[in-house]
Amino acid sequence: MEVKAIWQGGRAFEAKGPSGYPMVMDATANYGGLGQAPTPTEMLLSSLAGCIGIDITMILKPHLEKIESIEITVDGTRREELPTAFTAATLIFDVKGDIDAKKVIRAIKLGEEKYCAVSASLKADISHRLILNGEEIEMQEA
Repeated sequence: MEVKAIWQGGRAFEAKGPSGYPMVMDATANYGGLGQAPTPTEMLLSSLAGCIGIDITMILKPHLEKIESIEITVDGTRREELPTAFTAATLIFDVKGDIDAKKVIRAIKLGEEKYCAVSASLKADISHRLILNGEEIEMQEA
């Protein structure tokens, strides 16, 4: 896969990959950007959420009609020293619907351990939390 990023002036870049959709990135004002687009690190965490989200919806395909909503929050922790890489990320899955917690836990674990290319590409420690219909569920083995 090839992605090309083209400088747009200042600190902004527009990247395009095989899908052809543009992805604009900019630095925050602290780093000389205009802050008019997500930063690359925001996009990285967004990619993590999107990747595992796609995976779990594929795994849960037979049960999707029972799911009202899925929200994935990623809380990333970065090093203090340069490069300020992510050292850890917690994914919080807030799922609403009439679905068994064990099915959701299984989908999260399969997505993380087998299918999600983004999480497999990160050096960070990744953990998960599940909130099902407003109640936190232990992430024990499904």
